[in-house]
Amino acid sequence: MSQSSSRLTQRLTTAPAWAFSAYAILAAFTTYFCMYGFRKGFAAGSYDEQTAGFFGSVFALKSALVISQLIGYALSKFIGIKVNSEMPKARRALALVSCIVVAELALLAFAVLPPSGKVIAMFFNGLPLGMVWGMVFSFLEGRRLTELLGAGLCCSFIIASGYAKTVGKLLMESGTPEAWMPFTTGLCFLPIFLLAVWMLCQLPDPTPEDESSRVVRAPMDREARWRFVRTFLPGLVAGFIAYTCLTIFRDYRDNFALEILEETGAMSSANVFTKTELPIAFGVVLIVALLFLVKDNRRGFFLTHLCALTGTLMLGGSTLMFNAGHLGGFGWMVASGFGAFLAYVPFNCIFYDRMIAAVGTVATAVFCIMFADALGYTGTIGVMIYEQIIGGPEGAKLGFFRNLTYATSIIGSVCILTSWYCFRTKIKD
Repeated sequence: MSQSSSRLTQRLTTAPAWAFSAYAILAAFTTYFCMYGFRKGFAAGSYDEQTAGFFGSVFALKSALVISQLIGYALSKFIGIKVNSEMPKARRALALVSCIVVAELALLAFAVLPPSGKVIAMFFNGLPLGMVWGMVFSFLEGRRLTELLGAGLCCSFIIASGYAKTVGKLLMESGTPEAWMPFTTGLCFLPIFLLAVWMLCQLPDPTPEDESSRVVRAPMDREARWRFVRTFLPGLVAGFIAYTCLTIFRDYRDNFALEILEETGAMSSANVFTKTELPIAFGVVLIVALLFLVKDNRRGFFLTHLCALTGTLMLGGSTLMFNAGHLGGFGWMVASGFGAFLAYVPFNCIFYDRMIAAVGTVATAVFCIMFADALGYTGTIGVMIYEQIIGGPEGAKLGFFRNLTYATSIIGSVCILTSWYCFRTKIKD
């Protein structure tokens, strides 16, 4: 196996850019795509009329499951700030497989436990999964083609959530009990995940030309992380706030797409989850991927901001059109999702990679991504608890979601503009 791996790595080292990119995107895309089979399959269930005690209150079971998984997922992001930024390449494969195995065992517990136990199981399901993104992106960052590779990777989470819910829905329609559906969904994705991780491990390290163009990427110890934060604090804070708002919106839309589509009258079949996400994925990925053509790091970093700003403005604009009756429920889900992901995707891959290259400091983009993710999912937990405790009436997701789009659009736009204002003086010629 090692000889085969070595030969494949050598071939990738000398392969044309298009061939290397195709291989790297396929490996990264498939790895993260399959992770969603373990994370989002449960969201295809409605768990009607079931409740669970949570934070001293009685929550609808699905909301309790979502919040519990998010708590584990957010905690995983905080752990990943240290673990992912310090992890050497040799340990990534074992770490990836270990995270998935723990998540699948938690889904097995979910299948057999009562409602209160299911809530606990979902916490342990989310706990390892939050580190997967950073591990996968670590294989891609610091390359001249990172925008292209990152865009391909981001395509995975735009499509995968809808696809995982579609698989879960089809399994239930074929007779799989709702409680066993998440575990069974995970089993469907496991063999492909293992193959994809092996493929990732064959990628060669960045070339000297990559390091010259995008700055050397090195693990960051605690002192290096604090020095980096102190140097770029104002711009980082603005970006983190924008990303937190976008994460809250994206995750709420993701977890309650079934309910929102039903309330707008756009829920037609199990395939609707995939139909709403496919045009978003290809459109957003194409736009973001084209940024790799911009070689100048200052201009590339500016265009990344512009891309994100366009997305937040589109998010608010599409909601205004929906409220005015110019967009139907399905069209609104697609348009608002396109705007949200057009802003969200750059932060998830190329934003911090371009930032490090533009300011010319030795660091790792994974540190920034994990820190932003940790804050984003913490904010998501707060919003979910707020909605359950003092939010609208039970079962009314549409009104809350509509207000969330406006807040995300306004706050996100202001913070993106602030981020560019802070960073423009830090960029080296």
